[in-house]
Amino acid sequence: MGVDGRLRAVVGLAQAMAAACAPRDSVRAAARGARLAMDGSFAAISAWERERGRLRVLVNEGERRDGEEEFPEDESYPVHDFPEITEFLHERWVGGGGPHAWVDSAVGDRPGRRGEALRRRGRGTCVVAPIVLSGRAWGELYVARDEGMADFDEDDAEFATVLAAVIAAGLAQSDRLEEARRLAFTDPLTGLANRRAVDMRLDEALEEHRRGGADVVVSLVVCDLNGLKKVNDTLGHAMGDRLLERFGSVLSLCGAILPGALVARLGGDEFCLVSVGPSADEVVRVTEEVCLRAAELELGEGVACGVASTGDPIGPVKSSRRLFRLADAAQYKAKAARSAKPVVAGRDTAVVRLADAEPGGPGERRRFRGRA
Repeated sequence: MGVDGRLRAVVGLAQAMAAACAPRDSVRAAARGARLAMDGSFAAISAWERERGRLRVLVNEGERRDGEEEFPEDESYPVHDFPEITEFLHERWVGGGGPHAWVDSAVGDRPGRRGEALRRRGRGTCVVAPIVLSGRAWGELYVARDEGMADFDEDDAEFATVLAAVIAAGLAQSDRLEEARRLAFTDPLTGLANRRAVDMRLDEALEEHRRGGADVVVSLVVCDLNGLKKVNDTLGHAMGDRLLERFGSVLSLCGAILPGALVARLGGDEFCLVSVGPSADEVVRVTEEVCLRAAELELGEGVACGVASTGDPIGPVKSSRRLFRLADAAQYKAKAARSAKPVVAGRDTAVVRLADAEPGGPGERRRFRGRA
């Protein structure tokens, strides 16, 4: 397709999205327009769900393989399968900048699982173009060609970057109401869930636990970044924000190992992870990974983590306040001891007593949330 043909394809894509009556129609028009413009056999539009650490497919268009539905109910992939994404997932861009598209091949050696997926589905190459909304990666455009078709090249990647920008403009119109809803439950700096979302998820999870008993394990991890104030004071708040964003990426990446986990920033230097289903041992292993990765960040001084899980001997948990209080106490002990590993309520027998004790005095730093 020559320059004129590509220009007509871009105009056609924009017009089709503008004519769409519903968000579903808009993403389908985007995928179809991009596939035709790129001479692809298949295209997909997906959205990044940072709080759950996954890529959720919104539409599959073109020559679909077994298991690929046009509008899948729950086709998603954990972010740790796509290491090339994590570097920009929580970054912001100004002045219209942003990440560029790239080409993957069934015989390539890029990290992640895209090459494996291409081979499994009989496709030869694909172009992946991040879709940026409001200065942050919102999702991605994915266009593939079957085996035997000409491979995509760098010129195609540049064109896909243009198409992704056109798609972003179209999605912005249909996404405004949904964005307003998301903002009510999203931390604006990191793009993770906020405290309101955590409270709602914990209340739902504990209700599931009450109905299902010990079979439904609810775990809460509370993380406190070490050294944020020092970074703010010596390097400036912009670098402090960068540390918060980087740790948000670490927590999102690790949390994606736990199916359905919710990752959030509570405020300031505090983050948390809510897990429903996986065992307490699994949650502790993931939290240990969080501690290791946080210690390797170029900024800050690691992280103090506390874990409270209904899968451990912590007594009855009748409310989210009780679980928060236990996780807070465990985190407090980890920070006081400068522990490189998480402290776990119930396994460290002093934590439950610490959570239930009254503060020792007006000067004590301990401020556990609520009462049981």
